[in-house]
Amino acid sequence: MRILVAEDDPIIALGLGQRLRRLGHEVVGPAGRGADVLRLAREESPDVLLMDVDLEDANGLDLAEQLTAQGPRRPIVVLTGLEAPELVDRSIASGVEAFLTKPVDDRQLDAALRLALARHSEHEALVAEVTDARQALLDRKVVEQAKGLLMRAMEIDEPTAFARIRRTARDRNLRLADVARSIVEQKALLEKE
Repeated sequence: MRILVAEDDPIIALGLGQRLRRLGHEVVGPAGRGADVLRLAREESPDVLLMDVDLEDANGLDLAEQLTAQGPRRPIVVLTGLEAPELVDRSIASGVEAFLTKPVDDRQLDAALRLALARHSEHEALVAEVTDARQALLDRKVVEQAKGLLMRAMEIDEPTAFARIRRTARDRNLRLADVARSIVEQKALLEKE
């Protein structure tokens, strides 16, 4: 994995970089300032962001919110020395996939990175599934609308109207919804005076 390290303490950043390399990851950064984190996230497209909450001039959770809003969304692991329950809640609200409290060992670090990547993949799959379902619903609605137009204009029943749309789609090698959209777009020609 390519991991952007957002940590303002150079000693901690160096140590994290060495540990990540030992675990087989490529390190991007480190970045200790908010603008650098945003720039590197945009330019380098890391697989995961490992971010301290308290950076030199920015709050890591604020940056996580900005990065999540800007897209494309990437998994974020928060690493902090602060033990405050409200940070966990705010991390979840900020789009963070995993939360670690310093100090962490290599096993915890690797597990959090893997978990963040897995959660991110699940999220992306769910987004794609919802998008596909919405499109299927829109396609179904336009097909129903086109069937209704054909039924009224040609005085045919629903199965015949659907068969006509399906046959046209097959003959022209088009999607059913695309043929239906064409029919709906030509609504004025089909409606009786």
